[in-house]
Amino acid sequence: MPFVDARITVTLTDEQKETLKAELGQAVSAFGKGESFLMVGIADGYDLWLGGRKLDQGAYVALSLVGDTPDAGCKAFSASLADILGRVAGIPATNVYVTFHPMAGARWGWNGSTF
Repeated sequence: MPFVDARITVTLTDEQKETLKAELGQAVSAFGKGESFLMVGIADGYDLWLGGRKLDQGAYVALSLVGDTPDAGCKAFSASLADILGRVAGIPATNVYVTFHPMAGARWGWNGSTF
């Protein structure tokens, strides 16, 4: 189960959130995953600062998932994410930051156990 934790400076409509969620479901295919197992958290209207400057339009996204995050998958997801946030939220790619958090199955819990 991948988890996308998106912290976005702009305020989004419910429709934009739905679009973002659906398109992130396609973007995680870079890791062989799909929307059916994807969890997404969206914190919009979020304050972010970079280099002491408040970003009016920016995003920090963390992707956690069970398994490896190959370089090619990270690059593809980053490119998709920048495109999605640009189209859906008007955030320039230069203000989109993403981190990847691969986890061993024993480090991810669900349903009273771990994977």
